[in-house]
Amino acid sequence: MTLATRYLSARTLDTAPVPSTPPGPGEVELAPAYVGICGTDLHIFHGDMDARVAVPAVLGHEMAGRVVRVGPGVEDWAPGNAVTVMPLRWDDTCPACRAGHQHICQHLDFIGIDSPGAMQQRWTVPASTLIRLPATLPLDRAALVEPTAVAVHDVGRAAIREGERVVVVGGGPVGVLIALVAQAAGADVRVVELNAHRRLLAEELRLTVWDPAAEDLAELVRQWTGDAGADVAFEVSGAAGGVDTAVDVLGVRGRLCLVAIHPQPRQINLHRFFWRELTLIGARLYDRSDFEKAVTLVADGTIPADRLISKVVPLTQAPAAFEALESGGNVMKILVDCTDDTPGAAV
Repeated sequence: MTLATRYLSARTLDTAPVPSTPPGPGEVELAPAYVGICGTDLHIFHGDMDARVAVPAVLGHEMAGRVVRVGPGVEDWAPGNAVTVMPLRWDDTCPACRAGHQHICQHLDFIGIDSPGAMQQRWTVPASTLIRLPATLPLDRAALVEPTAVAVHDVGRAAIREGERVVVVGGGPVGVLIALVAQAAGADVRVVELNAHRRLLAEELRLTVWDPAAEDLAELVRQWTGDAGADVAFEVSGAAGGVDTAVDVLGVRGRLCLVAIHPQPRQINLHRFFWRELTLIGARLYDRSDFEKAVTLVADGTIPADRLISKVVPLTQAPAAFEALESGGNVMKILVDCTDDTPGAAV
């Protein structure tokens, strides 16, 4: 048996023993060390993804840990190896896979949503999902490789070029990561965020941040761009107002990259799209090259992962950590420590 945090129903989680699965052919058993709680996990917590999630469901897909055992036929991995997981399993037969887009397979198994995730003390996954980590990279920081891979993919989808003006709408973990990756690519970046704590953290990371509740964004964009408008906007807030802002800041032939999950359909200013010949780009997940670049960015300090970690809680306190994130307090990224089941301080 292994201890795991499970989703039972909307806003109901528990941490309980579950059967552990030994690795079969082509599989490895991992000991997750740290698992991040992300926006997708919160969507599950809200009950928004019940059509996909088979309860009780073990959550978590942002992780770093070590190999414990390898199954038959696994030759490239050994116990003790530090790894993260690209949590995607595709069928290789659907039209998307045949076109080379396996990461958005039409029958994709997103591990941690469609199948058991990492928020447990032992986790068996296909060896093909493993990404090697540098031995010198602390595992708590390495837990942010997965969301960094999301940011790398998003910036790649938007085709950011050096010198372009970029607005990131939403300064949560993924928004800040997108801003940092875009900035590292040579873009001139502005972050739009309502939450004062998140604005302060972004500023401490040397990002320029705008408060849409206190500042005239239209005038700021006009002054910043010489009335041209931004080249690229990323919508990362998941809010209707964020969509409006992302569209409004764009200049002629600007590109809007949609990153956030919007559970409900949104109205969008199509006249603006027509008038300025805007482009809408969807960005979902990542591929192996995105993950490998993300490992480099975290390992070399381009992504200051330690600054984004607000709190680390033991596995038994994971349900309370979801409540803390739900309350919208002064937190950025909460990690669950799966190596220790001792109850810690209240979240």
